[in-house]
Amino acid sequence: MKKYQHLDQFDRDRIQALLDSGTKQIDIAEIIRVHKGTISREIANRKRMNGHYEAGTAEHKARISRGNSKYQGMKIERNPDLKKFIIKQLIQKRSPDEIAGRMEKEKIYPCIGKDAVYKWLYSVYGERYCKYLCTRRRKPRKQKKETKREMIPNRISIFKRPKRGIHAEGDTFLSPRGNKAAVAIIGLRKEKYLEARKIPDMKTESMKHAVWEIQTEIQFDTLTLDNGIENREHEKFGVDTYFCDPHAPWQKPFIEGAIGLARRWEIPKGTDLNNVSEERLEKCIKFLNNKYRKSLGYRSAREAAEESGILKNISNKVALH
Repeated sequence: MKKYQHLDQFDRDRIQALLDSGTKQIDIAEIIRVHKGTISREIANRKRMNGHYEAGTAEHKARISRGNSKYQGMKIERNPDLKKFIIKQLIQKRSPDEIAGRMEKEKIYPCIGKDAVYKWLYSVYGERYCKYLCTRRRKPRKQKKETKREMIPNRISIFKRPKRGIHAEGDTFLSPRGNKAAVAIIGLRKEKYLEARKIPDMKTESMKHAVWEIQTEIQFDTLTLDNGIENREHEKFGVDTYFCDPHAPWQKPFIEGAIGLARRWEIPKGTDLNNVSEERLEKCIKFLNNKYRKSLGYRSAREAAEESGILKNISNKVALH
């Protein structure tokens, strides 16, 4: 018999009846078919103040004890080594999903899920470390309505894009109103790999040169864009281009999410991009390319891109340490 077993209300009713009839504890254990130590602890810990064992009182004490035995974030808080490891990963800007997925991939034990990490972060024990999360907040930000975009001449719908091939998504993010500097960013949908170039303005000529430069770094067959005026000369980009429907950024979700991550981690919204150096932009892109992604089996985009062979200048793709 197991030395530690849980008892229910029916077991406790039988214990009370047998005790009241004068049955010894060792005999009660044999009748209920539990270890004798279970009966001994049950009576010692759950009897009333007058020394009498009463089943209802014992059940009430058991429920209170069970309720107090677990608390939010307990799994991490009770394991100092695990807690230290998670804090270290959070400081390195790893998300709970990255941490949990990589632990499972590398067989790091004890292995926990991302939900357990979030529960700990949102408890009184881990709340101080929420500042290391990407959003730095508990509730998602409400989406704003997109402004009207100018239509592109000779545009081809995203729904006519071929299924086969290496598909990339492109977009730009801007400085605050009144500043012309911007960043052109292109990412591969499958490998989640990113390349970006700082451009002096949103003119079509600037966007065209940025696309040309990025094509010397990574290989892709199609490029999906939105309806911004910087894409009006898409026929000169040197790659088959396709366009999302107006006001439908969700049709290129990867690049939209990548811009969001860049804004939250390295280049906050409202930053004057005139003051962002090429080195800072490169550091931001390297950081994103080295994040472990669930969709890639908790590999980084850099690892996935190297394996797929889409990097043209692989010697320049140095891992972020």
